[in-house]
Amino acid sequence: MGSIGRSEMLTQASIKELEKKPRPRFNLLRWFSIVSLLVIASVAIGLGLISTRFVVSEAVQRDSLLTSQFVHAIASAEIRHAQIPYSRTMAELLDIRRDLPLADVDQELRRRSRDEFLDHISSLPDALLVNVYAQDRVIIWSTNPALIGKAILGNDDLEAAFRSRQRTGSAHHETQRHQNEQKFLNPPDYLFIENYVPLFDAEEKDVLAIVEIYKEPKDLIASIQRGYVVIWVSTGIGGLLIYLGLFWIVRRASRLLEFQQRQLINSEKFAALGEMSSAVAHSLRNPLATIRSSAELALEVVDPAAQKNINDIINQVDRMSKWVRELLLSLRPISGESEAVDVVSCMQDVLQSYEQQIRRANIDVAFNPVEVPLVISQRILLAQILNSLMANALEAMTTDGKLKIDVVSEPARGRVYLTVSDNGKGMSRQQEAMVFKPFFTTKQGGLGVGLVLVKRIMERFSGKVSLTSREQEGTRVKLTFKIAAGGRLDGTQHTGG
Repeated sequence: MGSIGRSEMLTQASIKELEKKPRPRFNLLRWFSIVSLLVIASVAIGLGLISTRFVVSEAVQRDSLLTSQFVHAIASAEIRHAQIPYSRTMAELLDIRRDLPLADVDQELRRRSRDEFLDHISSLPDALLVNVYAQDRVIIWSTNPALIGKAILGNDDLEAAFRSRQRTGSAHHETQRHQNEQKFLNPPDYLFIENYVPLFDAEEKDVLAIVEIYKEPKDLIASIQRGYVVIWVSTGIGGLLIYLGLFWIVRRASRLLEFQQRQLINSEKFAALGEMSSAVAHSLRNPLATIRSSAELALEVVDPAAQKNINDIINQVDRMSKWVRELLLSLRPISGESEAVDVVSCMQDVLQSYEQQIRRANIDVAFNPVEVPLVISQRILLAQILNSLMANALEAMTTDGKLKIDVVSEPARGRVYLTVSDNGKGMSRQQEAMVFKPFFTTKQGGLGVGLVLVKRIMERFSGKVSLTSREQEGTRVKLTFKIAAGGRLDGTQHTGG
């Protein structure tokens, strides 16, 4: 009971396993397409954003540096032109609220140099608005008179400029942002640049005034916009090329994996069939030999009426022995070094061996030997292939059939093609699709391993075999060989890989 119970449990467990839905197959190409597209798109967008920010930042800083140098150069030039002592700076002369007399500076020269400086900075190219701040954050001069006298408090950029020891500070804003000091007489179209130029005392320790300049550099903005286009287009094209390159590689790898998987399945199938068939074949050989020997002995003692039956037994035993030999031959591993073989010479030898059979069946053979390069194969195995094709063609044709053999070469592609065509009974579409399956045959009494062996031998030496057939029209088998390295028809055989 215990054994029966365990058997029932195992049976139920097996049924449950079979009833489970098969796990969906992992599609490498599909998942790679999705994941790689997301990753490459994310990286491309990130690089694009970083690049555009860098371009804008560098352009703004460069413009700010040039503006600062220009303002400081004007301030120094006006001081020298007015012959004001070098111990004084333009920053000390700007605040008219503290226009106290200076012992070493003439008041008229002070006023003139200040007016000249303010006139120059008000004429800066692309300037929208210019404000001058005193230390108490009050606008002491502006190109917009409505802002003069206003105190601007809480402006972080302005506070940072007063605390900074740098000679310039800048920021860029879009037109949507507005602050109290941004009262433009001519509003910008797209964006504007805000520059803070600190003016120091003579020892450059304290910031006495800030020149705030709002600019809309149209040429610079046009350059930035062109940079945007170049960066995003190049990033997009680069990302697309990387994606296509990786997709092509993975697609090739996926196809290679599928091919190797099919090869592995076929190898496992042949291994299983080999083990089973080899055991069956070896088990049959001795009984068949015993049956044939017994039948031959019986021929000597039986009456003539029984001899016909005994001869039938011997013929059937011989046919089964032939099956066993073909089966063992098809299961034998194909090994050995490849050779450079003359396929035309080999075809001529095979035709000569079938000469009597061809003559008896009155078969018309059309074969025009031509000189082609040597191919990679083994002469013994190539003869076996051609013998198999010749036997199939002759068996498929009736008397007065036509057999056509063509051999052509394409040295540029490194290939030689041999085609065997007959006008026999042919095959249906279903039969044509099954011809390279083990143990499938359309012949009465056939084993179905001939074309399977042909396919294995051709693939062993980097070749191919294809078959096309139509019922009552005939069959065409095409062998594709790889040309051997240095394959010259000089009678020399070269070892290949």
